[in-house]
Amino acid sequence: MSDPAAHSQHTITPTNNPPLKNTSTAAHPPSGKPDPTLESSSSSNEHAASKGGFAAPRPSAAAELASLKIKLKSSLRQFPDFPEPGILFEDILPIFANPELHEGLLRGLELAVAKQFGGKDKVDVVVGLDARGFLFGPSLALRLGAAFVPVRKRGKLPGPCETAEYMKEYGSDFFQMQGDAIKKGQKVLIVDDIIATGGSAAAAGSLVKTLGGEIMGYVFILELDFLKGRDKLDAPVYTLLASQEEKLEQ
Repeated sequence: MSDPAAHSQHTITPTNNPPLKNTSTAAHPPSGKPDPTLESSSSSNEHAASKGGFAAPRPSAAAELASLKIKLKSSLRQFPDFPEPGILFEDILPIFANPELHEGLLRGLELAVAKQFGGKDKVDVVVGLDARGFLFGPSLALRLGAAFVPVRKRGKLPGPCETAEYMKEYGSDFFQMQGDAIKKGQKVLIVDDIIATGGSAAAAGSLVKTLGGEIMGYVFILELDFLKGRDKLDAPVYTLLASQEEKLEQ
């Protein structure tokens, strides 16, 4: 049987307290205003990230490029007296044998192009020289959202072609480009692994201009600057890594 006292009736006297005003506190901010507790939490997260917490700030493009250059330079190999006595051959193939270095090369070139040629004009076409320009030219073109066009030795391309002659140490040679490869007014970047005397790059440039393209610049991985090959080129030249003289001094 239940306790009668526990269920006794009491008269409730109404009060005349005024209604609560629409006031705000730190725990209940007014509508339309940010919650200071969330702001504090967000600031704390950002502060923690900057101190090496969940997220770290991305290095600047200049710092990233400098770091990539060091890694890429250290991977190069040199072979004296190849392919003939008196020639010091620069071997870039170790870069492509290592996926991390390969990615680093493409990222470095992408950053360099943005820095050197990243004005109001977008690269429309990347032209790669036969043959080592084919190793990275197509991939760089994809990074830049551009087309890729090869320049090849004479007789290697089908269909109507434009031809340009260039001088080598012991005679001349010929480059060709398909006649419809570049449209008039397209912005073109010409790439190769190394610039020596500049003859082959100049020939590629003449083909681009014959087809109506506009040369934005030339990009190389290495440069034999004592041969002064860039003097033959009529657009800005950028070399990603050290010249051969600088490499020899290291």
